[in-house]
Amino acid sequence: MASGNAIRGSRVGAGPMGEAERGESAPRLRVSFWCSNGHETQPSFASDAQVPDTWDCPRCGFPAGQDRDNPPDRPRTEPYKTHLAYVRERRSDADGEAILAEALAKLRGEI
Repeated sequence: MASGNAIRGSRVGAGPMGEAERGESAPRLRVSFWCSNGHETQPSFASDAQVPDTWDCPRCGFPAGQDRDNPPDRPRTEPYKTHLAYVRERRSDADGEAILAEALAKLRGEI
């Protein structure tokens, strides 16, 4: 007697799979992109698709362009800034003193 498993002996993807079952594949276009480290990437696009100007290099993560002799520049990374650094960019020392004086006056009950 069978164990009740109707797909015994088969696996996912087993059987004839080809163009007849999936249909015709779209015409493809391979485009070369180069990053500033000299890595070449060749993604494929549908022939009627719009090819982007830049593509991320899968090896180093830098942007890559289609011009081998003039690849895009590396992105400029900003150092980590604390909240206090951002506050100091927006406020002068005089502004900070005024805000501190107002907060202290409020705590002392003067306002």
